[in-house]
Amino acid sequence: MIALTTQKIKNALALGLIAFGMLTSVSSFAAATPGECKILVMGDSLSAAYGLAREQGWVALMENRLAKKFPHCAVVNASVSGETTAGGKTRLPALLKQHQPTHMILELGANDGLRGLSLDTMKDNLTNMLVAARRAETQAMLIGMQIPSNYGPAYARRFGNTFTEVARKQKVPLVPFMLDGFALDPNAFQADGIHPNSGAQPKILENIWPTFSATLK
Repeated sequence: MIALTTQKIKNALALGLIAFGMLTSVSSFAAATPGECKILVMGDSLSAAYGLAREQGWVALMENRLAKKFPHCAVVNASVSGETTAGGKTRLPALLKQHQPTHMILELGANDGLRGLSLDTMKDNLTNMLVAARRAETQAMLIGMQIPSNYGPAYARRFGNTFTEVARKQKVPLVPFMLDGFALDPNAFQADGIHPNSGAQPKILENIWPTFSATLK
C-alpha cells in the first residue's frame, strides 16, 4: 500500500479538487483519429498524468506501444484528476455515446478510498459502469487499487477486495494493483507522496499491459 500521512492525503485531495475543473486530459488527436478499435480510459489523476507532461503519463506510453503493436487502435483518455466513481458513473453514458469505444479501461476508486466514502456505493458505481459498457458492446477491464489504513485496516482491506469482487461478478479482466512493485518506494512518487513520477509511469504500463493487450487479440 502507499505510505501516506493524513496531511498528505488532505493536501492531495485539495490539489485534486482544484485540478478537477482544469484537467480533462482527453487526447484530442486520438479522439479525432479512430481506428478499427477505440480504447476509452476512464480514470482519475493516476491516469490523467497529474503533475507531468501528458506524454509522460502511462496512457500516452500505452498509445506509443499500441502504435507499434496494434496500429488499428486509437485511445481516448477521459481521465479527470479528482474523479470519484460517482463522477465517472455520471460522465460515462455520454462518453460511450460520443466515442463508441470497443474497449474500456476503468481506473477509478482511489479518490473514494482516500476520502473514506462508502464502499458499498463505490462497488455499485463500478458495477454500474461495467454494465453500461457491456450494454454498449464495449469490452471492459478493471484496474484495482490499495490504500493505507488511515481509516482503519478493515476499511483498507475491504477497499482492495471490492475490485476483486466486482471484476469476478461482472466477469471482466482485473489488474489487482496498479502500483504493484513500487508503491512503497518514495523515489517513485512526486513530492505529494501520492502521484507516481515520470520514472514510475513505465512501471504502471507494465502492470497493465499484459492483461489489457490480451483483450486486443
